[in-house]
Amino acid sequence: MLEFNITVKHPEGLHARPAAQLVKTAQQFKSEITVVKGRWKADAKSILEILTLGVNQGSEVCILADGEDAEQAVKALCELIETNFGDVLSKTNETGE
Repeated sequence: MLEFNITVKHPEGLHARPAAQLVKTAQQFKSEITVVKGRWKADAKSILEILTLGVNQGSEVCILADGEDAEQAVKALCELIETNFGDVLSKTNETGE
């Protein structure tokens, strides 16, 4: 099992469109993928579970993946989060100030 901790910088956190992008990306992989925030866990392939995590800007999450393509899955999801889901954000938005 692979895991990677990452901070969500997007102003919307994992809500609405960013959550949908995360789920769409996770669904491309065969591995079981879980997103963990604190003591809460969600299947990365379920939009409802991701939304219930309540991930806001500045929240740290852990991406866990287990399966034949786990490394690629973690890499793809972390890249998606690191690039703010393809949005160009101002420096103010990235820092949350």
